[in-house]
Amino acid sequence: ATLEIACLGLVIGFVIGCLLAVMKLLPYKNWLAKLLNWIANVYVAIFRGTPMVVQLLLIHFALFPAIGIVIDPVIEACIAFGMNSGAYICEIMRGGILSVDKGQMEAGRSVGLTYASTMRYIIIPQAFKNVLPALGNELITLVKETSVVTVIGLRDLTKGAMIVQSKTYQALVPYVAIAAIYLVIVMFLTWVMGKMERRLRQSDLR
Repeated sequence: ATLEIACLGLVIGFVIGCLLAVMKLLPYKNWLAKLLNWIANVYVAIFRGTPMVVQLLLIHFALFPAIGIVIDPVIEACIAFGMNSGAYICEIMRGGILSVDKGQMEAGRSVGLTYASTMRYIIIPQAFKNVLPALGNELITLVKETSVVTVIGLRDLTKGAMIVQSKTYQALVPYVAIAAIYLVIVMFLTWVMGKMERRLRQSDLR
């Protein structure tokens, strides 16, 4: 559950973050661009300004019950973490997009591509390379933050340790064990992200 929520949350967050970043960088040419920019700013402010656990509780106990939807708590957690992560990835991607030379946008538009197509095929792929370390850090953060899903009854690593403690009345071994498991997961993800960075750097040198 820990890895599933973290990985799916990052994927959802990446999609949301890219859309929000593009919305925030739209040129102010008409009222629609200004509206989309405002929506993106409000979204980022809300999800960066409130605790993850509060957002999770609102989605599980208030939002979905209010609209009469009953879904698996794991899916709820993935949605909550994805929406929260999207606000942070938005700023990460915005910085990555701004780091791409402005001439890339001009080149794309000069060959007849629309603003959206230029972003999709030219700007965002280059920005992704620039922000890969930050995205790896966001994934690691998500893995550690999944421990809060115990508040909605999910059995993740932390919940498992709490169950073991309640049955054995021993706290040291289960909590040290999950700390070690989290550490191994984070070290593995750090190694994977390092491999990806090196491969992307090699492709740039060809």
